[in-house]
Amino acid sequence: MSDVYHFTVCFLLLFRSFYDNPKLAEDMIQTHTVPAHTLISVSVGYFIYDTIDMLIYQRNRQSYELMGHHVVIIICFGVSIVSRMYVGYAVVALVIELNSIFLHLRQILQICQYKKDNKIYRLNSIINLGTFVGFRISVMAWMSKWMLINKDLIPLVFYSLGSIGLAVMTVMNIILFYRLLQSDFIRKKESTIKVD
Repeated sequence: MSDVYHFTVCFLLLFRSFYDNPKLAEDMIQTHTVPAHTLISVSVGYFIYDTIDMLIYQRNRQSYELMGHHVVIIICFGVSIVSRMYVGYAVVALVIELNSIFLHLRQILQICQYKKDNKIYRLNSIINLGTFVGFRISVMAWMSKWMLINKDLIPLVFYSLGSIGLAVMTVMNIILFYRLLQSDFIRKKESTIKVD
């Protein structure tokens, strides 16, 4: 249920942040707004809560990977919260969470034992893959390009932290994308071929 609250607050504040102050998208280093800062703070709170929840209730390989993801986000967003810098950049990073809606819906459908050939499951799989490319891969590529273009404006310690964070997130997202393709598309085709 905490995921639903996080997504709701995230999207309301995400749109409000850019609507109230479009300069947030232009100056991602210095521009700071209360809604944007609140969004990052609420997100860090959610990631801390989710990490603790997984530590207590869900100790498995995928949970440890997700906890690693959360730790990277908490550290990088923590810099924005404390310094009140890179707020626009952190808000753009949260656009990635739009895909998380469909990742979580996929998990709910699996818990409810929907079969992978069910129309609802298939539709979610297609939307999930599309939003993965549109919101995860393309946003992370843009973030990497932005860091390279603006590296002279970013202190070395923050540039190093951001680069390491992006590298970790990129590797994790490539693995996740492969697993999604393998699970929802490739294995289904292989099983169809074997049956024919």
